[in-house]
Amino acid sequence: MAIERYNPKQAESRWQRRWEEERIYETDNESPRPKYYVLEMFPYPSGRIHMGHVRNYALGDVVARYKRARGFNVLHPMGWDAFGMPAENAAIQNNIHPRDWTYANIDAMRKQLKSMGLSLDWSREFATCDVDYYKQQQALFLDFLAAGLIYRRNSKVNWDPVDMTVLANEQVIDGRGWRSGAVVEQRELTQWFFRISDFAEDLDASLDTLDGWPDKVRTMQRNWIGKSRGIEIPFSLVEPQDGIDTVHCFSTRPDTMHGASFIAISPDHPLSLALEAKNADLAAFNAECRRIGTSEEALEKAEKRGFDTGLKVRHPAEDRDLPVWVGNFVLMSYGTGAVFGCPAHDQRDLDFARKYDLPVRNAFYLIGDETPVLNEALVPTKSENVVYVDHFADLTETTGQDAIDQTISWFEDKNLGSGITRYRLRDWGLSRQRYWGAPIPVIHCDDCGAVPVPAKDLPVELPADVTLGKPGNPLDHHPTWKHVDCPACGKPARRETDTMDTFVDSSWYFARFTAPWHDAPTDSAVASAWLPVDQYIGGIEHAILHLLYSRFFTRAMRQTGHIDLKEPFKGLFTQGMVVHETYRAERNGKNEWIAPADVVIEEKDGQRLARHAETSEPLLIGSIEKMSKSKKNVVDPDDIIEGYGADTARFFMLSDSPPDRDVIWSEAGVEGAHRFVQRIWRLIGEASENLKAAEARTGSEGRALEVSRASHKTVKAVGEDIEKLAFNKAVARLYELVNTLAAPLSDVASGMADEDLTGACKQAAGHLVQLFAPMMPHFAEECWNLLGNAGMVATTPWPEHDPALVIDDQIVMPVQINGKKRGDLTIDRNADQSAVEQAALSLDFVQSALGGKPPRKLIVVPRRIVNVVI
Repeated sequence: MAIERYNPKQAESRWQRRWEEERIYETDNESPRPKYYVLEMFPYPSGRIHMGHVRNYALGDVVARYKRARGFNVLHPMGWDAFGMPAENAAIQNNIHPRDWTYANIDAMRKQLKSMGLSLDWSREFATCDVDYYKQQQALFLDFLAAGLIYRRNSKVNWDPVDMTVLANEQVIDGRGWRSGAVVEQRELTQWFFRISDFAEDLDASLDTLDGWPDKVRTMQRNWIGKSRGIEIPFSLVEPQDGIDTVHCFSTRPDTMHGASFIAISPDHPLSLALEAKNADLAAFNAECRRIGTSEEALEKAEKRGFDTGLKVRHPAEDRDLPVWVGNFVLMSYGTGAVFGCPAHDQRDLDFARKYDLPVRNAFYLIGDETPVLNEALVPTKSENVVYVDHFADLTETTGQDAIDQTISWFEDKNLGSGITRYRLRDWGLSRQRYWGAPIPVIHCDDCGAVPVPAKDLPVELPADVTLGKPGNPLDHHPTWKHVDCPACGKPARRETDTMDTFVDSSWYFARFTAPWHDAPTDSAVASAWLPVDQYIGGIEHAILHLLYSRFFTRAMRQTGHIDLKEPFKGLFTQGMVVHETYRAERNGKNEWIAPADVVIEEKDGQRLARHAETSEPLLIGSIEKMSKSKKNVVDPDDIIEGYGADTARFFMLSDSPPDRDVIWSEAGVEGAHRFVQRIWRLIGEASENLKAAEARTGSEGRALEVSRASHKTVKAVGEDIEKLAFNKAVARLYELVNTLAAPLSDVASGMADEDLTGACKQAAGHLVQLFAPMMPHFAEECWNLLGNAGMVATTPWPEHDPALVIDDQIVMPVQINGKKRGDLTIDRNADQSAVEQAALSLDFVQSALGGKPPRKLIVVPRRIVNVVI
């Protein structure tokens, strides 16, 4: 029978209502089924979802739906990473309270996400700006503080003198504040810190246990932790200064000590501070260095500059002196704040030496290139062809780490240095001078010092009446909020006006989802049962800090009794970005970006041409780039869902490329996915009356058996693909199955199919619907009804394949002639060697090669290969 086209707009809203009414995605913590926790990184409520969200949450939803069908009790929650500067800035710009702006955006984005048909447990939803959430975060803070995991000390920070606030390193652009444009200063402020560095060794070593993480992410974590084995060497000052007679240098390359030609100290090194008090030029140089910023990245990008102090130190192992320079590239917070420079074996040191005419001395040579002074830096850290020359330690035939270890031993034996393991990882500063964040639950008393807020007095709530327009921390200049009595002595005191870094909010939310109603940060038994998250999905941009901080938090929460595990995420998947072509118009001598919705693409003489949809002016087609508002190459998910349906958008996102790679959004691709949906609808719909009357069965012979073989093979393969997150491969198999079923279903529709084929088609069509149900859930429910099935496919178990039907009766064996492949032989799997030999010799290309003569030898490796020797 003829059937109307599938109407996603009507079907999707209907099924979303039914799923919600029947609460089928709400998770019962008491369920006896095996647990599976799938989580996508929760979004910031900016006001609109983008296509990256569609892809991210579609990936996770396929896993969640598949695991439910496989019998798991699935936890798949959603929340909002809602604190932070964007809300505060939007409040200032729009004259609206950050709370109102944030919750309005949450409402809008929740509606958009629900339109995607995601199988989320919305009953567990929370935003990190909810008072109840940050109350529990404050409770965690107090527990961490009591356990010695949090402390307070003076620290150098980036200070914006106009906005009067601390800036993160990312907010310092070319030495200026990102918002005010003021020249940034470095100041000493009292800040709160997490002792994450205490866990550095465990955080590094435990990466070896995270087999479900991408190697590139583990490498990025290792590099950030920065474990290095090196040596601390004391260099004696030839002329001591203000009681300072030694400069301690840390190096991971002590084997290059023969090549040392200078030492460089940080502008904040005690020696530099002592000298700048007596030298105005050095004081000015140091002040300029401090404006660069506090991060290693900022120092790396800055031009390498130095100041000659005129002082010298003795080389600890050789009879010579080295000049002492202050270098803008040396961090006081790493190592000892002093390094020795070896220009021949370090590019940065070589650049510095050339700039200031310092000597370049080789510590080793490459065999065959014994040039006394190099023109370029030589860095053969692990070369097998290195010869050390004039070296104090005997490093004959020693290279790489062995040479480093041997040199450390030599220095230790001579009492000239100490081997030491250091980490680049620094303690995590959590203090932020802003309003829209979780208040730090501490009260400062002149007599008692920093006093924790008693647990019974939590939460410390943000004041609703706040002025955001003036520079500085709004909580600090609030007229009443910060004034409070000391809980210890009762005297007038002051609240801590710093709020917590928003990374804190996202470092434990996955644990809160396990029991968000509990009147403590976690229900320890429940959290420990659910965690670690079985599959965590999110962008590669969070591969370092968010994941590292979350790993620290689980260790800290274990220490304070909130959970019983170390690692938060068992499996990690980092999806690629959604990218799109860019389009430009040349107007008034300038290029203007044009949105894809305003572009018409045409083919002419084999070329793709673009024009404006309204004005018809020709447009330039640019490169394919990440979707961004600045280049207007953004596609609105609402437009796609309105035009094609959520299932089509989801299916295209899953089908276009491997999920760890970028997906190129194209109108043609979406239309292709939509055509596939309509094709399935027509094939099943036209055959539905005859399918409803039939009993699903496995075909016994002929076409019916082939239909069953195809469907059972697809069931097995698609399940395996989803387990491996190879969604694009699973989609390809669905296309293949639909192609296989097209003719038999047409015969069923026309009444030309016998009982065996009709039953096999009903079973295969049911399999097909169940297989694409995790990807296109609304469409699957409609097709499930068409087939006459009761209930919902969303609550139906995953189909089981028959092992006997997935084994191919025939195999393909490559055929070689004199060791080179010339073709293939398709033959019965159970054929004996004689049958294989006869079949191979009868092949046309073998007959041609033999020229009527018998082969000299015929080699058959059963079910593997045939080699004809002539």
